[in-house]
Amino acid sequence: HCLAVRAVCQREIDCDRGNGYSWKIALLRNYWKSKVKQEWLSGKYSNIPSQFSLPEKSMYPMDVDTWGEILEAELER
Repeated sequence: HCLAVRAVCQREIDCDRGNGYSWKIALLRNYWKSKVKQEWLSGKYSNIPSQFSLPEKSMYPMDVDTWGEILEAELER
């Protein structure tokens, strides 16, 4: 599970590990974020008609660098 989450949230996992968090805590801190981030990166929400069309669990607190990754993926589509 840790490697799957790290594949999507490498920067976040590496930062947590660098700050002394165990793999277990780093996984718990980033698991749901990785799920939401992967959906955004895959284009699942690329063509929605309005914000009301987003499912309830489509958002998660993410930093500016993460949103930058998502925006870059959208611009490449």
